[in-house]
Amino acid sequence: MKGLEIKNLVVKIGERAVIDGLNLTIPAGEVHAIMGPNGTGKSSLSKAIAGHPDYKIVSGEVLLDGENIVGLEPDVIARKGFFLSFQYPVDVPGVSIANFIRACLNARLPEGETLDAVKYYKELYAKMDLLKMDKSFTARSVNEGFSGGEKKRCDILQMLMLNPKFAVLDETDSGLDIDALRIVSEGVNSARSSERGMLLITHYNRLLEYIKPDKIHVLNAGKVVLSGGAELALELEKKGYDWLK
Repeated sequence: MKGLEIKNLVVKIGERAVIDGLNLTIPAGEVHAIMGPNGTGKSSLSKAIAGHPDYKIVSGEVLLDGENIVGLEPDVIARKGFFLSFQYPVDVPGVSIANFIRACLNARLPEGETLDAVKYYKELYAKMDLLKMDKSFTARSVNEGFSGGEKKRCDILQMLMLNPKFAVLDETDSGLDIDALRIVSEGVNSARSSERGMLLITHYNRLLEYIKPDKIHVLNAGKVVLSGGAELALELEKKGYDWLK
């Protein structure tokens, strides 16, 4: 199957299980959302899939287009077409946005091949225009001195340029004002494709008003406890999460 399949996943930090027998299937071409209260494993799930060393996958499978990526190094997982947008993007002092994205793209090319600089910058500037980013950003160090909205735009710019098979966006709406949320959402919506699946991790319905998901899943105690359509987000906003426990 094209897309992401998670089967009976168990993840631990030290001796504590943060994901406990989770099952989830997101076909290519669909956008799903995961919601749930703090501490239920949403960000832990994203980091475990990406190969973060602090999140030990004890059992289960994570299949990307049918290939089990559990146990692979993070850079290998990324080159296989997985993209993770962090809740708190990190600064990379001394490395410009343009050079950072170019290095990521070159790492995916066969040995000895390099990007065409003219084509690269033409595409980069087009994506920046979509995200309403000034072209001067290309010379700035990745995320250094950026506002919350600028960091999230920078993350979405990377996703648009890297063109992954599957993308997980961890609380992309965190720290965004209304204008920034709309712009970032437009960038995400432009990446929707029959060949790409996406998973949005969020607390609030406001993001899902801009990016309409095909399905919503609720996480509690490290596993999916409820799934439904877009209307589920409205129900959660009215009732909260206590009724699901």
